[in-house]
Amino acid sequence: MIFLMMAILILPLSYYFYRGYKNTHDIVINHVDIDKDSSVNPDNSSFRILHLSDMHLENISITPEQLYKQLKNHPIDLIALTGDFLDRKRSIPRLVPYLEVLKKLNPEYGTYAVFGNHDYVLRDASFVQLNELLMDYGIKTMQNENETIDVNGTTVNIIGIDDFSTNRSDITKAYKGLKKGKNLVLTHDPNIVLAMDDHFDYLLSGHFHGGQICWPKPYHLLKMGKLVRMNMIKGLQHHNGRPFYISEGLGQTGVNIRVGSRPEITFHHLHLHQSKQENAGGEMERILQVG
Repeated sequence: MIFLMMAILILPLSYYFYRGYKNTHDIVINHVDIDKDSSVNPDNSSFRILHLSDMHLENISITPEQLYKQLKNHPIDLIALTGDFLDRKRSIPRLVPYLEVLKKLNPEYGTYAVFGNHDYVLRDASFVQLNELLMDYGIKTMQNENETIDVNGTTVNIIGIDDFSTNRSDITKAYKGLKKGKNLVLTHDPNIVLAMDDHFDYLLSGHFHGGQICWPKPYHLLKMGKLVRMNMIKGLQHHNGRPFYISEGLGQTGVNIRVGSRPEITFHHLHLHQSKQENAGGEMERILQVG
């Protein structure tokens, strides 16, 4: 009788974990089109950002070869990586083939990265090793800093804000010396939007994994900040009219299963056009239409 009872309990649980593991191989590719205004210029092209987050190399189900197959036919202007690459020193070499994939994609405006709370689990020397490896592959790592790029005459500020959940964010420092333009923020923990007012035009983040295990709801996320209590844990969201995106991430943490969520690759399409309004100097001002 005891063995029968154990079988009754174990079999459904085994199936639950099997299905959860299979879900980690079910990669979703999402395209987010931010406020396209075809009435301004029907032929205008978008600024195309590939967004990857939360790779968690200790628990990732997509291989570098599979990742390249998913990405190789998509035009990409910029790659944004929003943290949580890994949290163990021995995982650092595993990152290399994924970085080779990103380098092969050769985005016109480069690749930018911020760090997440799991990256900071690494001890000092190991964290430096991770940072240097990213830079060796041409990736600009950002810790409360900014860089300006020119996109066909439009000034776009790339602002990398360090991890909010580990108290490393410094908004003032990240915005220091910022030029007038449109502000694209990269950060790991999206809760920082609640402290930013209207200081961004678009923000990319991750951290929540879409709950990873949502059965029946992701109650375990409640400790991860106010946004969760506002039911903002994934996808396109808005705060004070400003759009921001929370990626479900590529990898998993804790256990390599997903229930009610899927690994995610996201392409963001931001549309550039000229405004009909003139600025104070009488010149036409270009606007990044993101909100």
